This record gives sequence, structure tokens and C-alpha cells, in this order.
Amino acid sequence: MAHRGRLNTIINVCSKPLHQLLTQFNPIPLEGFGSGDVKYHLGMHTEKVLERTNKKVMIAVMANPSHLEAIDPVVVGRIRAEQVEKNDAKRGKKSMAILVHGDAAFSGQGIVYETMHLTDLPEYTTGGVIHVVINNQVGFTTDPRYSRSSVHCTDVARVINAPIFHIHGDDPDLVTYCSKVAGEYRAEFHNDVVIDVVGYRRFGHNELDEPMLTQPLMYKRIKEHPNVLTVYTDKLFKEGVITEAFAQEEIQKYWDHCESEFAKAQTIDSMNLSDWHDVPWTDFFSNQSPKNGIPSTGIDAETIKAICKHISTPPKDIEVHAQVLRVMDKRGQLMESRKADWAMGECLAFLSLLKEGHHVRLSGEDVERGTFSHRVHILHDQSKDKLYKNLLNNVFPGQALYTVSNSSLSEYGVCGFELGYSAYNHNTLTLWEGQFGDFANTCQVTLDTLLCSGQSKWGRQVGLVLLLPHGMEGQGPEHSSARPERFLQLCDDDCSYLPGTEPGAPQGETAEQIMTRQLFEINWIVCNLTTPANLCHVLRRQILMPFRKPLVIMSPKSLLRHPMALSSFEEIEPGTTFQPVLPDPFVKPGNIQKVLICSGKVFYDLVTERQGKQLEDKIAIIRIEQLCPFPYHRLKQEVSKYPNAKVVWLQEEHKNQGPYNYVRDRIALALGLRLEDVTYGGRAPSAAPSTGSKMIYSTEYNDVMSTAMKLD
Repeated sequence: MAHRGRLNTIINVCSKPLHQLLTQFNPIPLEGFGSGDVKYHLGMHTEKVLERTNKKVMIAVMANPSHLEAIDPVVVGRIRAEQVEKNDAKRGKKSMAILVHGDAAFSGQGIVYETMHLTDLPEYTTGGVIHVVINNQVGFTTDPRYSRSSVHCTDVARVINAPIFHIHGDDPDLVTYCSKVAGEYRAEFHNDVVIDVVGYRRFGHNELDEPMLTQPLMYKRIKEHPNVLTVYTDKLFKEGVITEAFAQEEIQKYWDHCESEFAKAQTIDSMNLSDWHDVPWTDFFSNQSPKNGIPSTGIDAETIKAICKHISTPPKDIEVHAQVLRVMDKRGQLMESRKADWAMGECLAFLSLLKEGHHVRLSGEDVERGTFSHRVHILHDQSKDKLYKNLLNNVFPGQALYTVSNSSLSEYGVCGFELGYSAYNHNTLTLWEGQFGDFANTCQVTLDTLLCSGQSKWGRQVGLVLLLPHGMEGQGPEHSSARPERFLQLCDDDCSYLPGTEPGAPQGETAEQIMTRQLFEINWIVCNLTTPANLCHVLRRQILMPFRKPLVIMSPKSLLRHPMALSSFEEIEPGTTFQPVLPDPFVKPGNIQKVLICSGKVFYDLVTERQGKQLEDKIAIIRIEQLCPFPYHRLKQEVSKYPNAKVVWLQEEHKNQGPYNYVRDRIALALGLRLEDVTYGGRAPSAAPSTGSKMIYSTEYNDVMSTAMKLD
């Protein structure tokens, strides 16, 4: 909900203990690590007993940033996850989302529409959302005539035929009546409904604002107008419902309650973020420690065989496209050679988790087949409309539910929805895939203010996975880069000390323990993977590690079918795990003069180029699969094999983009080098992420490869 009235609502409607709120007005330390947040951003949960029915109801308020409407799809996604878990997804009778908006934001913020039009989509509906607009007739200091083109701020809701109640805010009885009607409508017709409470803002935008500067005539009238409490109290006096003595007694009771809670707040010497969680993950949080380690993410051989056989066998009860048959035939050939390509590595992760009882949800614009037609999880009958088969459901007895759904053409709304979905149950693997990684641009608010900083601000862990197709392949400036530099810039790790040597570091840690602690302390994980095995392991690690972190994967395009981008089953079987650094499998013993350190699909370009020039005994190529948290110890271990070699960071992105500015300091720290000893290889700086000219692309590519292969 919005800022204005939020604290009042949390206490008087949601029954948050008042002393917990008042502690935030005291300068007291915050328990645990993190930044905390201003008091009117925090969430909460409480269980109330309804007086008339004696039934219990859980009320939760989600924490949100100052980009208020960004929380809309998150709330709706969280409700959807709860409904799915409670087998309530068809009607939404047990859980409901209520969104409280401001009038200017409701009409002005596009995310409101992006959320609202999810209301009737099969895998996104929650059976109707109740929207309450606290209509102050002003946005910040902007008059309505300058803040919207429609007559009413709520006209955006007409696009889904939602009923809209316009109610005078000075009449609490009417607000209550219309709210009941809205609830009954939602329960009967499973559609969104809007309650537009038309009132005013008595004071300025904040405590120091003077509203007379911008709305002088309006605020002259507001100063003369009695407040709602006075208006309603006078009405009750006239109707003989209460006496003046009763009113004074009730007011004094509330003041006494406030004073006693204030006194109690003064005895509290620290604030605990767990008091402000919207979902009580108590057991999960209490057992968290990097010392617990991360178990092997390998899969037993029989399960691998069963999964690969299933996804390579055409179903008999549906007529599938010839291209699907070719995909399945290719999978069958790979299975016979005990190898997995990218799509098989993903299937192995998904189905093994489903077999172990973990719900998996994948959402995005092209996810059912995959943007590049590599995934093919939903098989459509070629002769009958609306007949299709989910390839990954009902594979193992009693397996968990797999949901894969093409989304609306929305990144901001759908990414937020999936973030909310992942926030409900920590044992669910939730993934959002961008059609191209570049399109994450349009959900930057969600990434910046909710995903990367949510734990620091609100103590809120989520394990959402972002799959962002990335790679320079001459496809132009909006179909090339998932902007890894932005995700890496938002990582909160430091490179002043080698992990394990920083002040306060535990003594006697092994390299594996240090890397687990890095994962535990980082705000999110950023990977640029090159093997199906690592994809399988990193997705399984999301669920098997004893804490939750968002995972950002720069996923490939050309590697989906690259003949070298294959993994053997041995790399996925028991005892195996994710490899943050991969050694050079093709290097030959000799006088290695140069070590190319790279990340992502450029590795295969470099291998091909090196092979053509027969430099396998002169140049070694090391891949960093997990860019953040940075694998210092593994990298040092690999580079130490080539003691006399020059070190070059080689990337396909432009110099001012890609991982270069993040990894340069960390490579130097890991290897004990000066910064100038870590040479750059790659494209020159550019304002655009990639060229749209094939000729320029070819020239750039040849220059990068030429730089990489030089030995002088």
C-alpha cells in the first residue's frame, strides 16, 4: 500500500503491536546485517480472530520501496503462489490480494495496467484483486488537470471491465458498505474491483511541505473543513448512537494505549527485522549458516536415464510438429552417447527437483518452447485447438507440479509477479526468462529496488532465477546484451581483501567453506555459464543450499545448439557439483605464454580460433562461470598452473560494458598482480551495446580474436 496512512493501517487495521512500530522512532541498532529501511516501507504479518465468525485470518503487508506501485505484481504473485500451494488457484477463495494506491500513481504508473491485465490469464489469475484508491486529488504537488488525461484516475480499470465505486471519503459508512459489495462481487465473479475513496490531503507532501504554494484555494477550504473523525462523531451524536461522554472515554482509552505502548517501546534496545516479515519462514531462517555447507547437486544415474528417455520419446496421445520430433530424436542420440545439451541440462535440473518434491515455475514471453525453440516443454496438437501436453508433468509418481507459461508481453509486471511468487515458499524454484536479456531494461525498478536489495532493506530472502539470453552475435543493439555490468555493479561484495583474510574472518576455513560463506553474504549471484552440467548444478543449488539468494544467469543463444557445448552424464552424476571456474580442457603441455581469462560463449570462439592457429601449447583459456561472488581461490588454483604466462581478460562486450570493470580488480587481487598487469582484450568502448551492421560486427570480431591470439 501507499506511504500515506500506512503506519495507521498496519496498527489499527492489521493489528501490529504498536510498541514494535514505535521502536523505529528510537535511535536503536538493527539486529543482523543489512541497511534496514524507513519505517513506512516495512511489511508485517499477523493472525487475527474475526469477532463475528471466530475464524482466523492471516493479514500480511509486503515491504515495498518508494517506487510504490512496483510492489503491485509482487503482491499478486505472492498470492498466486499461496493459492497454488493450497489447491485454491481456480477460484481464489482462501487468499486475496488488496492493493492500496494513490490517485496520481493509479493513472500515471504503467505497472498498474501491467498488473491489472494479468487478472484473467490462466497461470497468473488470483480470482480478482481489490484495488483501493486513496484519492487525495493531488499527486505530489501536481494538480489532477496536469497529472492525467482521463476524467477519473481509475479509468485504467475499465480495460478489464472492473466495477469502480466512487465514494465520498467523509462518509465511513458508505466506504464500508461499498467495500462489502466489492468483496461480494470479487467472490462471485472473480474479477478485479476498484474502490475510489475521494478525499483530500490535509497536510503537504511531507512534514515540511507547504501546500499553499501549489494549491492555495484548495487548502484554504481544507483548513476550514472538519476532519473525518469530527464529521463522523457529530453524525453519531445527532443519530443518538453515542454520547459525548462515550466519545471522550474512547478517545482517552486510545491515548492511554498509545502512551503505554510508547513506554514499552522505550524498554526495547534493538529492532529485529524478523518482526517485519510478511511470511514467517521461521524454521528456515533459524537453521541458516554457511557452516552447514552445500550438498552435492549431482543426480543418480537411473534418474538421469529416466529423464532423458522421457524427454526424447514422442507422446502417443498428441500429434506434434515435425520439428518437435527432430528435437526429440536429437535428444535420443545424445542420450545414447551419454551427453546432454543445454535444454537437457535444464530438464535434468527441473525434473530431478520435481521428483524430490519441489514445485518448479517458469514464466516469460516465449518460455513454453523457448525463444530459440530449444526447450519445447509444451507440445501443441497440430490438428486440434487447445489440446496440448506439458512434457515435464506426471513423469515420476507423486512428483511436484511443474508450471511453464508464456506470459503477457510485459517484463516489469511479470518479473515482479515471479518475484512475489518466489517469496511465498522457499522450496519452490521460480524462474523468469527474458525473451532477450536486453529486455530486463524495462523491469529495472524491480531489479534495483526489490530483488538486489530486498534482503538488506527488509531481511527478505528470495531465490528467484533470472534467465537472460546474452551474447554478441551480430543481432543488433537490443538483442545482444543482458547488461552484466549493471548486475555486477549492484553486487555488494568488496575486493579490498582476499576472502578468508578480511578482518573478522573465521579462522581455519577451507577454500570450499570460504566460497560457501561468500554465497551466504552476497546479495545476489551472477553467472555466465557455458556447459549444460553447470546449468543443471546451479539450478539445483538454488534449492539445496541452506539459504536463498537471487540468481542471475546470462544464458546463451548460439550455445543452445553448439556442438562443443555438451556435458557428459559423468559431470552431472552423484559427487559432482557446480564449478565456478572451468579449466582449459584442450590446452597442451608446453611453454604457455598467455592465459586468457573469459566468461560465457566467447570461450568457444577462442578455442576455435586457437585451434586454427595451432596455439594450444602457447595459450591457455580459463572460464569464470560464476562472476559474483568471485571465485578467487579457484581462479588462483587454475592460473598457478601457468607460472610464466601473461594474464589477459578477454570479453566480447565493449570495454565500458560487460564484466571487465568488475573482474579486473578481483583478478589482480586473486593472482597478486598489479592492475596494469591484467590486460584488457575486447571491443572498444561504445554507447550502444552492439552494432547492427554485419560488416562492423565482423571487423570487431576479427579484431578481438586477433588481439586474443597475439603472443608479443
